[in-house]
Amino acid sequence: MKMIEDVIIKPVISEASMDMLSGEGAKKYVFKVQPKATKPEIAAAVEAMFAGAKVDSVNVINMKKKPKRMGVHFGYTAEWKKAIVTLKADSKPIEFFEGLN
Repeated sequence: MKMIEDVIIKPVISEASMDMLSGEGAKKYVFKVQPKATKPEIAAAVEAMFAGAKVDSVNVINMKKKPKRMGVHFGYTAEWKKAIVTLKADSKPIEFFEGLN
């Protein structure tokens, strides 16, 4: 198994991810993860990294590259993997995200 620092790269802070925290279900967190990370590895990494968190489910999305242009220069954004982690109802919330709402 990979180390937890190798699986989770960083949390994703966006309007859509913050709406998942305050909306119905309220315990969904979004992370940028390594492209080769599996769902069990992501779940184990979240539970190990954040004490008291109990993972209910993990959904992953491979974000494709998009064409970008700056003046006459063309390029693409990077491809990356996004994980949406849902915690159980009796789980403790992740404190890192609490101050961002």
